[in-house]
Amino acid sequence: MNLNIFKKKTSPKDALRTSKREMVVATRGIEREISSLQMEERILVAEIKKTAKTGNGAATKILARQLVRLRQQITNLQGSRAQIRDVATHTQALYASTSISTGMKGSTKAMTAMNKQMEPAKQTKMIKEFQKESAQMDLTSQLVCGGCRTVLLYPRGATNVRCALCNVVTPVPPTGNFLDYSP
Repeated sequence: MNLNIFKKKTSPKDALRTSKREMVVATRGIEREISSLQMEERILVAEIKKTAKTGNGAATKILARQLVRLRQQITNLQGSRAQIRDVATHTQALYASTSISTGMKGSTKAMTAMNKQMEPAKQTKMIKEFQKESAQMDLTSQLVCGGCRTVLLYPRGATNVRCALCNVVTPVPPTGNFLDYSP
């Protein structure tokens, strides 16, 4: 058991890269072995045909058994290659899952910090006040007094407005939405 307390802990990304590299190397080695066994199989098949033509039944039988064993080895190696690829795919999926959970952890921290900074109760109160003010503004319109030029607020539907400062009656324009700057 090797306990090296000074060794730097590897990141998941580095571990994935190392694992991928090892899997690729192992897969290539298996593929090389498979191709060499297939070459050997072709040679063995040619020998079996040659010995069968000569009529040597015992040698042909021995070579046939070797061919069966050789094909079993190829099948076993192909299964091993498939398992290694499966492990590589599974490792990649685990890394992706880890990355997602790390990202979610970071976004949760950011949202928590924003909630602390924004104070949701205060924000709700401000929104309600804004809505109340907006509703009040919808109920009233404004125009400029024809006498003293001050801005006058009046309820919707009014036809004339009397200024509280100069007592001049100013007619409300037909639209009632715009500031009227005419006397």
